[in-house]
Amino acid sequence: MTVFKNENWIKKKLASAKQAVSKIQLQRLTGRMKSMLSKVDRIPNEREAESDTNLQIEAGSKKRPFAKERMQSTLDSIRQAAWPKELYAKARYYRMQLATGAGALGIATVVTLGGSQYVQMNTVEVFHVYLENQEVGVVSDPQVVDDFKLAKVKEIEQKYPDVHMVLNTDEVTLKSEKAFKAKSDDQGTLDKLSGMLKSHAVGVQLIVDGQPVGILKDADTAEGLFDEIKSKYASGKAKDAGKVMVLSAAQPKELQAGESEMQKVEFVQKVELKPIDIDPSAVQKTEDLAQKLETGDIQPTKYTVAKGDCVSCIAKKFNISKQVIYQNNPWIVDDMIKVGQQIDLTVLQPALSVRTVEKIVENQEIQYETEYVQDDTVRAGITETINEGKNGLKKVTFNVTKVNGLMMEEELLSEEVIQEPVKAKIRRGTKVIKGEGTGKFSWPVISARLSSGYGSRWGKLHKGVDLTSGNKSIMAADNGKVVYAGFKSDYGNHIIIDHMNGYRTLYGHLSKIDVSVGKIVEKGDKIGTMGSTGDSTGVHLHFEIQKGTTPENPSKYLNF
Repeated sequence: MTVFKNENWIKKKLASAKQAVSKIQLQRLTGRMKSMLSKVDRIPNEREAESDTNLQIEAGSKKRPFAKERMQSTLDSIRQAAWPKELYAKARYYRMQLATGAGALGIATVVTLGGSQYVQMNTVEVFHVYLENQEVGVVSDPQVVDDFKLAKVKEIEQKYPDVHMVLNTDEVTLKSEKAFKAKSDDQGTLDKLSGMLKSHAVGVQLIVDGQPVGILKDADTAEGLFDEIKSKYASGKAKDAGKVMVLSAAQPKELQAGESEMQKVEFVQKVELKPIDIDPSAVQKTEDLAQKLETGDIQPTKYTVAKGDCVSCIAKKFNISKQVIYQNNPWIVDDMIKVGQQIDLTVLQPALSVRTVEKIVENQEIQYETEYVQDDTVRAGITETINEGKNGLKKVTFNVTKVNGLMMEEELLSEEVIQEPVKAKIRRGTKVIKGEGTGKFSWPVISARLSSGYGSRWGKLHKGVDLTSGNKSIMAADNGKVVYAGFKSDYGNHIIIDHMNGYRTLYGHLSKIDVSVGKIVEKGDKIGTMGSTGDSTGVHLHFEIQKGTTPENPSKYLNF
């Protein structure tokens, strides 16, 4: 804060005047007292002195009544102190002179105090406005500048509603000063400041796996876009009838059969947001950028079914997965297509893919075991039921991982037996034909891991289970006779074993076949090597159990 320089000068001058007046009055009083005391013989008698003094007091009191009262009080004090008669008379005679000196001192004091108050009353606080350390002008109140900055920000927002604009108002500073009759110019300062302020556009650049893909208004807009893309694959509605989707909550909830719970929703790629200075025209519309992220700007590909076409043939011709065809054309059921139908073969290449992990709970049947009572009088293959068997029930919990809605992996989490199966008891002949199955299957792969389960997949029934393992040897699941060992476009290299008890097993996508048609195999015999032939997306074993000609869920026969 700055103090007006002339104020000190005025105070000094007033102090000097006060001292000068006091000194002059004191000299006058001292001289008169000395003169009075040196001329005692000229003292008038008491009555005359009092009479003259009273006349003077009365005359003077018309102008200064307070002087008369003050002087009278002083004389009364002298009288009570028993002063000499002559001295008392002199004091009464000169009391007007003493009153006059006191009045002069009072005037000097009033002048001093009045001058200081005048300076203070005319001292004004003003505020110097600076932009980047350059003085712009002087205003009377900081609020003037604050209101101006707010108005300028609103003005820019209205001019560029779809762009985040930044105004350099943070570089405006104020310094206060107190000065005598200081001047300010609010309007002139604001006009000048308006011409000096600068604005520029700021946006966020969306970077996916290190590659810039677009520019949006701000981070909030980008987060809203991300939520919109994720919501398409993590909605609260189940795709399968009778299935209820339960979103994860703060308190864990035990899922029941038929329910599912979304565990995770995330992007496969690394996503970054980088604030940058931009040209306002560079900001993209949210819907345009969303389409680019989800489709990769790929143009649709259509194909018209020709004579002799099949789903696998078309997939192989265009080097795409059958899964793409099923997904793009949900009307295809059991691979039934007709000449002239148009098929969508568009393979999207999204810049941003959504990975979801969903916990699913299902009830699955447990196949009952069969106990055989051997009868050597009955030919093998002839049986008689003693006790009917009954399937059990188990609650299976597993995680399903999907990318953009397409299943990539199934992970078994737990199994809980709800109802134990009832064993069947059957009498049969002991004349066993070599290769007849036991009716109880073993794992075809050691240390197997389930990668895809049995059930509907992409509009088509997945007739078996997909198994992976570090041990690639494939073994017969039960005794039987090899009835097929060869290659087809869908199963690739595969083997079919007839267990001669109403069951068959199929082993698909093998890289090598170690048996031939007609060979009798025992449970646990090596029959081939795991591979990725035919319509396969990776090294695994496709394993089926067929009862008659109907595929069964292998989980009924195997303990996962």
